[in-house]
Amino acid sequence: MLLHKVNLQEELLSERKKRQSEAAILAQVQSILAENEWEREMVTDKLQRKSSTISNALQFDLLETDKIFHIDQIRKICVDYRLRFLDSSIFKNEIPEEAITKIRSLEKQHQTSLDGFKIIAPSKAFHLLNYDDPLLFVPIGNEYYYLIHQWGTEINPWRKLMVLPFKNLGAFTVTAIVLSVLLAMLVPENNLSKSVPMASLIVFLFAFKSIFAVFAYYFFMMGKNFNEEIWKREYYNN
Repeated sequence: MLLHKVNLQEELLSERKKRQSEAAILAQVQSILAENEWEREMVTDKLQRKSSTISNALQFDLLETDKIFHIDQIRKICVDYRLRFLDSSIFKNEIPEEAITKIRSLEKQHQTSLDGFKIIAPSKAFHLLNYDDPLLFVPIGNEYYYLIHQWGTEINPWRKLMVLPFKNLGAFTVTAIVLSVLLAMLVPENNLSKSVPMASLIVFLFAFKSIFAVFAYYFFMMGKNFNEEIWKREYYNN
């Protein structure tokens, strides 16, 4: 007697029919999907709502140590790359579904409801208020934050150098001095040094005064401020 090969899918269907009707199964699956959709909508609502939560009850033994960061470390990165660390409620770009999934997974794993979400991103990624590659965090207490998800493209490595002059007043001044020195070196000294004593120093001082004044005027008139001042501000011109 020849034995026919067993189709496992048919065997599963046969076993299912013995235990539960198709209508009951569909109703159960629909209920699970509806509950999951409701939970995801709740997470999305919390991401879009301003919160004063400063700590979430996460189980320490379940945390990944390479995702725990202190506010000082976050501040350093924001200042170096001219980024902001602000509430997810004013993040104007779309938060990916994968981030929602990770939040739900974390909530189930730690048996808690997360809130107080923060995001690191460039200023243009936020709905900044008028005064007159994103990282999603959640606070876990004592100025520590837990990284939930990163998305988008990696940050341009040249960005740190490009925004260095705007890090603080010291960096701004040093940049003006370097540009002034370079400009003074480009000025020919052959005849000038003979007729004008300390000509190179005078050219340097004139260049420094001009460059510093022009840069400062443009920078502050455009409502800008130094990296160290804006990294946690919700205003674009303060």
